[in-house]
Amino acid sequence: MSESQTPPVADIPRAWPFEEARRLADHVATREGGDDVRPALLETGYGPSGLPHIGTFGEVARTSWVRQAYTALTGRPSRLLAFSDDMDALRKVPENVPQRDMLQGFIGQPLSRVPDPFGTHESFAAHNNARLRSFLDGFGFEYEFASSTAYYTSGRFDAALKRVLEVHEEILGVILPTLGPDRRATYSPVLPLHPRTGEVMQVKMDAIDPAAGTVRWTDPATGEVFETPVTGGHAKMQWKADWAMRWYALGVDYEMSGKDLIDSVRLSGKICRILGGTAPAGLTYELFLDEQGGKISKSKGNGLSVEEWLRYAPPESLGQFMFNQPQRAKRLYFDVIPKTADDYLTHVDKARAQQAENPTGNDLRANPAWFILKGQVAEDAGSPVSFSMLLNLASVANAETPEVLWGFIRRYDPDVSAESHPMLACLVSHAIAYYADFVRPAKTFRAPTEHERGALVDLAEVLRGFEGEAADAATLQNLVFEVGKRHGFEPLRSWFGCLYEVLLGQKEGPRFGGFVALYGVEETVALIDAALLRDRQG
Repeated sequence: MSESQTPPVADIPRAWPFEEARRLADHVATREGGDDVRPALLETGYGPSGLPHIGTFGEVARTSWVRQAYTALTGRPSRLLAFSDDMDALRKVPENVPQRDMLQGFIGQPLSRVPDPFGTHESFAAHNNARLRSFLDGFGFEYEFASSTAYYTSGRFDAALKRVLEVHEEILGVILPTLGPDRRATYSPVLPLHPRTGEVMQVKMDAIDPAAGTVRWTDPATGEVFETPVTGGHAKMQWKADWAMRWYALGVDYEMSGKDLIDSVRLSGKICRILGGTAPAGLTYELFLDEQGGKISKSKGNGLSVEEWLRYAPPESLGQFMFNQPQRAKRLYFDVIPKTADDYLTHVDKARAQQAENPTGNDLRANPAWFILKGQVAEDAGSPVSFSMLLNLASVANAETPEVLWGFIRRYDPDVSAESHPMLACLVSHAIAYYADFVRPAKTFRAPTEHERGALVDLAEVLRGFEGEAADAATLQNLVFEVGKRHGFEPLRSWFGCLYEVLLGQKEGPRFGGFVALYGVEETVALIDAALLRDRQG
């Protein structure tokens, strides 16, 4: 197999990052002039008018996984560029920042020239860029940071900007048909910076001079005419043309984007080809939905922030959520956290077995844990107790501190500790927080039916026969099954529904045998007796 070839489809792990990596490899192999030696360049974009958010994490994480797959697939080098559009104009003052009145006076200015309302950096963009880098570093992403302002002012884009002037009319021919009459009358792909005010001017160009590299335009407020060079940071591009110019100037090979940008990607691709470049390969991912299936909106506050997720579950679980089916719309709200955390733990368990059997096999490399843990699944990456089990334990024990849960865990397995199982220690702390905020307020116990009461009495009697004896989770689960069958529950899941609703005060729960093993047989009998007594007294 030559270096420019990728493995046949049958040899590629069945995971979406590998499918994307193959597309990236094909893109690199068809670069103009046969330039397949230069490292593949993957890019993500960030608008520094606000703080990094969960979408920022998702885009960088997913792009990083494509890069990881590309390396495994081809053995070739790659780069990830986290590009900040910090030369964009401030369009409106964010609601979550101090000194909002001060910022109001800088509407229209490049973000890199707007003072930092927090007073910690030289500009608002620099403050948010620093937050972005800290955010990405906190998750261990490998990337190169790029500032739009730095690239424009250093001359990095000068050649591409002169090329824009050469094909200015062709670019207009692509963009103008997509605009309404009013916007069409004033549109220009080039946005000069006002030499006096510094404002990013959205005005129609009076004249274009490709040879001189300048544009002539009129200040609509004063009628004054200016001639501005497009080089050296004296002008920038409208965002769709800017995106295309960046692809062309930097040779971007891969960039993913949300479903809401499908038309923009198509338009920018056309402009990139007009400039003489090739549009990058990329994945169109679906947007997140709220609990009711509606589109998430920052202004409505119906989403879930990174900080909120990380209060209730470890970062690896957030990675699992982002990994799952990126081309499918997913609901992003608090109730998805426990299941996603347990999905991650399940994949870790599988990955450890796969890694032991075949460290370079396709099964391992198709496992989300291989991506989330950057290719190496450590022995202590998993947890012997699921997150949902910890939540149920916290619920019945009314646990307010981690020590309460650790008391049950150590009795269940004396060899387990926070030091030997760091993920479990992390989950215990998160379970306490999740229980306090979501489980405890929602607990609603129902009374058993006469049929259910008889089965619960039977279960308590059977369990009493195991008090003082060592019984594993599988044995106890079979015992619970047998009681349900003996009392004619059909379907059998209705029996487990009874256990969850009557004993735990919730609609769903863990494998009940595992819960009994962890909570304790004697304690479970007491839990049943208490529920039956509560019913009689009620």
